[in-house]
Amino acid sequence: MQEWEREYVRSKLAGQDLVFFDEGGNPNPHPPLSASGRPLPKGEVGASGIEILSNFINYPVTAETLKEFPKLKYVTTRSTGYDHIDLKACAERGVAVSNVPTYGENTVAEFAFALLLSLSRKIFPAVKRVREQGLFATDELQGFDLQNKTLGVVGTGHIGAYAIKIAKGFGMNVVAFDPHPNPKLSAQFGFSYASLEELLKQSDIVTLHVPYMPATHHLINSKNIGLCKKGALIINTARGGLIDTSALISALKSGQLAGAGLDVLEEEGFVKDEVHMLALGHPNEDQLKTVLADHELMYMDNVLITPHNAFNTKEALQRILDTTIMNIQGFIKEKSINLVK
Repeated sequence: MQEWEREYVRSKLAGQDLVFFDEGGNPNPHPPLSASGRPLPKGEVGASGIEILSNFINYPVTAETLKEFPKLKYVTTRSTGYDHIDLKACAERGVAVSNVPTYGENTVAEFAFALLLSLSRKIFPAVKRVREQGLFATDELQGFDLQNKTLGVVGTGHIGAYAIKIAKGFGMNVVAFDPHPNPKLSAQFGFSYASLEELLKQSDIVTLHVPYMPATHHLINSKNIGLCKKGALIINTARGGLIDTSALISALKSGQLAGAGLDVLEEEGFVKDEVHMLALGHPNEDQLKTVLADHELMYMDNVLITPHNAFNTKEALQRILDTTIMNIQGFIKEKSINLVK
């Protein structure tokens, strides 16, 4: 934890005795303090007296770990994923486990629209022209309005739903695809569900907000990308493997697609949880550097590529802490929330 995080946790968990461990699981080199700021008695310092543990993805909780915490009753991970926790071992010990189910639906949706607007209004080439050439000419920089355009939202979970909300604020029409339609959401925001093929045919912009799994591998591919409206845009802030890169490049070259905004690339491989990158960095960073040096998409003027950064805001990280604190407060009050099975 950074110092600001420690101070924030102390302020929100007043009255609780807190010990902060370093990444190796050792007590923090600074003197452990209670929430009130008093030094903890020597016998309370260390793992043996801990009843509630909040960990990050770089500190697994295994059966062996649990032996180090004989009084442990509750684990709350500061991440959405929890595959770094041995749930079976916790259950056998009677240790409850919670996570942070969601923390960045608006964050990622806003970034998707940042890419969309950059493409629709040709912001990147405009800035480049002014900065590199000192020109204020507007030829070849004409964009288009979002109002009355159709946004195709693939996936209407937390992030997709927020993207729809934003789209309605721009006066856009929305069509969505989801294997599990949400009629209440459709009624609330006034959009319709359609098959993926119909969505591609109707949409001026397509934005992807589904998880990556075998069923969604190359969801956009050479067989269906030709169904897109000629001159449509595609935005991907989800997972790179959702799009067949070769099909995307062909569609961009032919003019079938006018542009693409990509915060993720197929070459990234499978990234389980963006929070992993906060702790450990991108798992394939070195490989990506090599790939990007020769990646054809990098040199297309109608393509924007960003480094898997859609989730990364101060507020999103704050929400991770806030949810974790609520988890802890709920457990203390015997009203546990966000429990994982």
